[in-house]
Amino acid sequence: MWKKIKNIYHFFIASLANFWHGSPSKNLIVIGITGTDGKTTTASLIHHILKSSGFSSSIISSIGAEINGRKYPLPFHVTTPPPFALQKFIKRAVAFKEKSYLVLEVTSHSLDQQRVFGINFEIGVITNITREHLDYHKTYENYIKAKTKLLEMSRIAVLNQDDESYELIKKELGESKKIKIITYGSRKSSDINPIDFKYKSKLLGQFNKYNILAGIAVCVNLGIKKKKIINAVGTFNPPLGRQDIVYPSAGSGQGDFTVMIDFAHTPNSFLQILKVLRKKVKGRIIHVFGAAGQRDALKRPEMGKISSEYSDIVIVTSEDPRSERIEKITDEIIAGIDNRENRIKNKTLLRISDRQKAITEAIKMAKRDDLVLLTGKSHEKSINYGLGEEPWDEFEAAKEAIESRSMNYESRTKIKNKNLENL
Repeated sequence: MWKKIKNIYHFFIASLANFWHGSPSKNLIVIGITGTDGKTTTASLIHHILKSSGFSSSIISSIGAEINGRKYPLPFHVTTPPPFALQKFIKRAVAFKEKSYLVLEVTSHSLDQQRVFGINFEIGVITNITREHLDYHKTYENYIKAKTKLLEMSRIAVLNQDDESYELIKKELGESKKIKIITYGSRKSSDINPIDFKYKSKLLGQFNKYNILAGIAVCVNLGIKKKKIINAVGTFNPPLGRQDIVYPSAGSGQGDFTVMIDFAHTPNSFLQILKVLRKKVKGRIIHVFGAAGQRDALKRPEMGKISSEYSDIVIVTSEDPRSERIEKITDEIIAGIDNRENRIKNKTLLRISDRQKAITEAIKMAKRDDLVLLTGKSHEKSINYGLGEEPWDEFEAAKEAIESRSMNYESRTKIKNKNLENL
């Protein structure tokens, strides 16, 4: 009952915001991207293809907004801004050109609460739907219904034909003739597939192949030439905090181990990135992660299980525990790990509540050919230990840990050399 009342309030605010700003989306071609994983990468790729093709394009995603070339930060932990802020961004995105585009990352919460009401979507994209946010949606079917609302607001629906949600989404859409359905996937039967659209990309993993195909599907339906799309895919770099190698730095030639930052924070994203890395990493994978407090607790043991299957060393730490006890969250993650007692004894399973200390320990123990993988925080600029938002920068945390390791190494070397001189 309370949820319905809250949603009516959000609908009223969204309607008012849309009216107040003069329904600005009617002057734009708006592409909405939703899904459990891959939203930011897909949205960023579409934005890149549009700009590379000479079009005026703006984007609003979890890593921030870029409106007509100017960048704006978003509030902490926000993907889809509140209605008045969102409509203000949309109004700014209207450029004095024949065609102006806006790529908008849309969450299931914002769709369910009707916070994007009034936005004129030309294309709606669903990347994938796995079991996530069930603390809010309660069932997988409800989660699908929330995501499908984006397609119902769009003229064209772009769907992943290989995803388990595909048939359920089609059933939810029914026989609507108002919505044109475009599919993408690995099979020839998909409208957009890697057989017909051969491309080269810097992105790793099967999951990114789907993100790329989704981006291609959108841009083909916007009338962009195939050659321009393929060229843009080849020059696209992952967005901030997605498969981001922070050590060794590009071109430095230093470092015998690697540090990567990624936003993976769901069982599916863990599985996808760790599968890829396991095939590529010669040494050990040292994985540092946690799970958000006051969010879907059912995924915690599954995340622990997947990480332990692919990682040599698992370090469980904080990731916005909020009002939940970090010990409880950690216990629930570790509960999914097989042979956990032996791993604790062998020090291949550690629990370090302080995230900075966890990152420092992981980097300290790294050896030649090892990969330290830091997931869950990525681009976010705050962390919540239960006393409100505190400043946090994952990149700075990694940098501090690397510098600390380097200083310790130099100190040990000096002591060793001094001892040799005294012999």
